[in-house]
Amino acid sequence: MKAAILAQLQRDRAAKRPTVLVTDLDSNDERLVYPREPATLAGLAPAVADAIVTAAVADKSGVVEDGGRRYFLNVYNPPLRMIVVGAVHIAQPLARMAALAGYEVVIVDPRRAFATEERFPGVTLIGDWPDDALTALAPDVRTAVVTLTHDPKIDDPALTMALESPAFYIGALGSRKTHAARLKRLEMAGFEAPAMARINGPVGLAIGARSPAEIAVSILAQVTQALRQPAGTGNGTAADAA
Repeated sequence: MKAAILAQLQRDRAAKRPTVLVTDLDSNDERLVYPREPATLAGLAPAVADAIVTAAVADKSGVVEDGGRRYFLNVYNPPLRMIVVGAVHIAQPLARMAALAGYEVVIVDPRRAFATEERFPGVTLIGDWPDDALTALAPDVRTAVVTLTHDPKIDDPALTMALESPAFYIGALGSRKTHAARLKRLEMAGFEAPAMARINGPVGLAIGARSPAEIAVSILAQVTQALRQPAGTGNGTAADAA
């Protein structure tokens, strides 16, 4: 790898910028491209550009062929993170499932009695208020933010910070009535409809979930859909009676 390419790649990784190193296996030419920035794909054959986007979404490096030439696509994605606001019952199975799916999980809850090592062994726990916590955590394009408390004093500041970030997924627990009230509060805070449409509420895919574990499955499924099928993501619903 050329020194200039390596230096730029290090800067991109520090900035948590999804990057693909494209190497022409015939000429050994190298090029860094950014799948989320279409302008950087200019000049590439359509099949190669499509393969780069697909590889980045799948987190999978590999070889692509086009017009008799072969290219190696080396994917450098930032780590996956899930910030869960609210150390409630649903958060326990969700934290375990998300960790198994490759996410670094962070639980944010200023209520210290809920966010304990006994309830969340091996999980990063932050006892700050969500606006302070999310400011420090700085959600990026590989971060999912899920709020679970139903308490506007806790959920709303977290959603405000998430909406001001490039987080790839934002979800909030609550019934349709609860979510409508939430959107009204966010509108009064200055958010417009296109921004608020980023919130998946009620959170999770509509699979008829009832128990905390089932709702956690529906949430992780919707997060996975947003990550792996970003163009097809919509507001699904998990069953919850609040």
